[in-house]
Amino acid sequence: MSPVPGPNAGRPGAVAITYDKSDTAPRVVAKGYGTMAETIIRTAKENGLYVHESPELVGLLMQVDLDQHIPPQLYQAIAELLAWLYKLEGESFKQP
Repeated sequence: MSPVPGPNAGRPGAVAITYDKSDTAPRVVAKGYGTMAETIIRTAKENGLYVHESPELVGLLMQVDLDQHIPPQLYQAIAELLAWLYKLEGESFKQP
């Protein structure tokens, strides 16, 4: 969980995004503070998903409505994160 700047400063926050190659951009599929953030993180980990901590990115993604695409201003940051995750997943598949 990442503490988020702004009115919810000090409250842990989490945002879940998904990306489908047929979609135009990644979408925000869950977000919340406190207990909701804990649930998002726990669910992600239980499903074998990577949890990345970045208070700044969480703060920006919190401004995106649920089920909406991320704004173009965040494409570069999200693309770099996704590329790193795809590389990480590829390396884990190579291990016996």
